[in-house]
Amino acid sequence: MAAVDVLRLKRRPEFPDPKIYFYKNHPIQYISLLGLITSRTEFPTVTILTLDDSSGVTLDVVVQKATPNSTPSSTLPTSFTPTQHISPTTSLALDISPYAPGTFAHLKGTISTFRGVNQLQLERVFPVRDTNAEMRFLDQRSRFLVEVLDVPWRLGREEVERLRRELDMDEEEEEERVRRKRRRREERDRRRMGKMREREERVGVRRIIEGKRVEGVGSGGAGGI
Repeated sequence: MAAVDVLRLKRRPEFPDPKIYFYKNHPIQYISLLGLITSRTEFPTVTILTLDDSSGVTLDVVVQKATPNSTPSSTLPTSFTPTQHISPTTSLALDISPYAPGTFAHLKGTISTFRGVNQLQLERVFPVRDTNAEMRFLDQRSRFLVEVLDVPWRLGREEVERLRRELDMDEEEEEERVRRKRRRREERDRRRMGKMREREERVGVRRIIEGKRVEGVGSGGAGGI
């Protein structure tokens, strides 16, 4: 993908994953670019490389710096300790020391947005050995744009059928879950009603017994007079 295409990527509100962007209707999460490093700017937590891939625009490449407690301890004074960079997702070390302004690099990573402008979050970096490697990449980039990205993304019939089956299974599982929940609720109601009837029956029996006792006491008193 070219830098000019990366800047055109958009997010969609119906897809909440912040890592997913779209080129037309194609979901894009990882991007790969090759070009010339034109500048390098240091900030407290990141290094920003500016990439020019001859597409007409430049792209900022964000390289995360390792925090002091996440790197091996060093006996060198702090002022002489080289800056260490890491991948933001794997925390593996990234060595960008060879990629000074004026060098070519093949960069891979994810997408982020800062102040409305898309950036590349660097995950991996490779040297560009020669002009042939650069031309091969440009050829692959052009073919990918024409053969994939410019063609509307559609699901094949088999994929549609598979998704429909999964949807039907999900609906059946949801219906079964509702039925189980309803059966459990009905069973709880039956047990509760049964306990209430037992309690009422015990109260009724107790009242009958107490009534007979009262009658017996009354009858005994009348006979004595």
